Amino acid sequence: KKKVIQLNRDLFILEEDLLFPANTQFAVFVSLETGKFIKLDSIKLKVDGNIVAAHLYTERQIKSLQRGGMQRLYIGNLKTGDHEVTAFIDGIGPENRPYKQAATMSMTKDTDIKSLEIRIKDQSSNFEPSVEIVEWD
Repeated sequence: KKKVIQLNRDLFILEEDLLFPANTQFAVFVSLETGKFIKLDSIKLKVDGNIVAAHLYTERQIKSLQRGGMQRLYIGNLKTGDHEVTAFIDGIGPENRPYKQAATMSMTKDTDIKSLEIRIKDQSSNFEPSVEIVEWD
């Protein structure tokens, strides 16, 4: 049983290396440091004007993100060069009103793996959430 599990793990790693080579791999993660000012409902991700990922959240997924979890929203291939990434969030904001916000980032993809994080967090200064896209080193 241990050998089968190890073989399955090795095959999964090999499959990811073949499908998403390091020189074109692009990944986007979502983190949530909020809960007071927004109840997250969905997120959409656009790369160069094309929707590449969309996700509707369940109550269980939101609780997991609030406890410090991180979601891999998208993994794919992206050619080298300049690109624009936009994230759109929808949810229920203060006073149970619909809330929408977007964040955009311009980036340059080189031959290394590129990873971005969409951070959604509370801002106590204006009692609203903020959305930012951060590049990992």
